[in-house]
Amino acid sequence: MATPRTVAFYTLGCKLNYSETSSIGRLFEQAGYAEVTFEAGADVYVVNTCSVTDFADRKCRQIVRRALKYAPEAKVVVVGCYAQLKPEEIANIPGVDLVLGAAEKFRILDYVDGLSKAPGKGLVHAGQVSEAREFVNAFSFGDRTRSFLKVQDGCDYKCSFCTIPLARGRSRSDTVENVLANARRIAGMGVKEIVLTGVNIGDFGNGTEVIEGAKPKKEALFIDLIRELDGVEGIERFRISSIEPNLCTDEVIEFVAQSKRFVPHFHMPLQSGNNKQLKEMRRRYRRELYAGRVYKIKALMPHACIGVDVIVGFPGETEEDFLETYRFLNALDIAYLHVFTYSERPNTPAMEMEGAVDMEERRRRNTMLTILSDKKRRYFYEQHLGQVREVLFEHSKTPGMISGFTDNYIRIEATLDEQLANSLAHVELQRINGNGLVEIAVQRKTGVSV
Repeated sequence: MATPRTVAFYTLGCKLNYSETSSIGRLFEQAGYAEVTFEAGADVYVVNTCSVTDFADRKCRQIVRRALKYAPEAKVVVVGCYAQLKPEEIANIPGVDLVLGAAEKFRILDYVDGLSKAPGKGLVHAGQVSEAREFVNAFSFGDRTRSFLKVQDGCDYKCSFCTIPLARGRSRSDTVENVLANARRIAGMGVKEIVLTGVNIGDFGNGTEVIEGAKPKKEALFIDLIRELDGVEGIERFRISSIEPNLCTDEVIEFVAQSKRFVPHFHMPLQSGNNKQLKEMRRRYRRELYAGRVYKIKALMPHACIGVDVIVGFPGETEEDFLETYRFLNALDIAYLHVFTYSERPNTPAMEMEGAVDMEERRRRNTMLTILSDKKRRYFYEQHLGQVREVLFEHSKTPGMISGFTDNYIRIEATLDEQLANSLAHVELQRINGNGLVEIAVQRKTGVSV
């Protein structure tokens, strides 16, 4: 019997990228490839890139060099947002053989078969992003604990700092029927939690146009999707990865508050707590709306975890503007921050704006908000000590330990018990350890101490 061809993957960026890498992996599997670890040395390496940071080029080069260290004759294929935005730049990276754009990446096998390892510039197949019109469903399947399920792609928003519409195209969604079928398929694999992911998942069914009154409702919206998913048997938890505050409507919040399976965890990008910056960023809300969403969530679900994205150092952000954002976040009843240092992105309106903030100042502001995030997270954890909450256990990176998240996204750690992996249990949250994780005292369902 011939030895099967092998493929290895490296994924950068968001949960959406991880779901798509898994789906590309299944295409290779169906074609007879065996997936191996990155270090094992593969016949083909696929690098799925991100464009959010300005380190994309450097990181891509590092990964290509690593791949060729393990397998000098391997074919290296680069896909993802960075590949759509700067295909020629990537093609010139030594060792890259093929670059595929947004409309081509799910036809990767059409290009890989017959691809030869040749010196010089790699081949490029990256059409205009407008050609990425079809929705291609995807979901991740790894440790059998959690799956990232793609329900939406692309974005019609025109935020002045963002390249995602240039990298992924117009907003488009799966159908409710297909999402339900994928959720049931994932449940059949033994997965306990599904994280719904996309570029702008609140826009499922092009909800933005409906909400803004541009046209009558023709398709199911995000609220219709999550109502249907709530009835899927076999999945214990659904988690919403991230949702724009203007699309996190009262209807959505009220649904989650009474849901059987949707957990009390919201991640809403804010980007700035200063209305002047929000206007310059072309965001579709003001900070007053954001504060109202947080108030509504906490009024109905006092135990809910709320995470926030924020950008520091946007052009024109003065010290007073930044301090206004800091004070706004400090006063909000939120649990953690994802802090991003603004980086100039070609072909975005923000790139041409005046008032560039010194890079050292951007880093200082990032540090201030990162410290605030640590304080917010610890306070959120402390509020729940002594309570009993449900945890989904998973394998920990720390030897001899097992970890997991409560329904409201509190990270726990306990002594390893293999029987607990990929199981749900009610535990008592006892104390915060030196790693900032919560230790548990009693495993309530079986009465076993852990």
